[in-house]
Amino acid sequence: MKQTIVARVDLGMGEGKLAAQVAHASLSAYEEADRRAQKRWKGDGQTKVVVKANGESQIFELAEKARAEGLAHAVVRDAGRTQLDAGTVTALGVGPADTEIVDKVTGDLSLY
Repeated sequence: MKQTIVARVDLGMGEGKLAAQVAHASLSAYEEADRRAQKRWKGDGQTKVVVKANGESQIFELAEKARAEGLAHAVVRDAGRTQLDAGTVTALGVGPADTEIVDKVTGDLSLY
């Protein structure tokens, strides 16, 4: 079991902003998962990986792949209170789910 967070590198987010967006993506995708997956992932240590996306279009392509695989996922849009304009797509959470299925969607991406 694992969860992968895909964060945009093209926005130049500061470290704190990036951390907040990754946290939003993790929690939002977790909330979309079924109870069984949530429980298994929590019991397995909540493995998370953060990888890079080059832009908004890649986020949406990956979200569509996650949907097609039946994976819990969540696209994060910024509220616009600090560094970014409201509505800016910043990250995607995929899973928690079986590692092999998550890797079908995000396994080719570079670590952040």
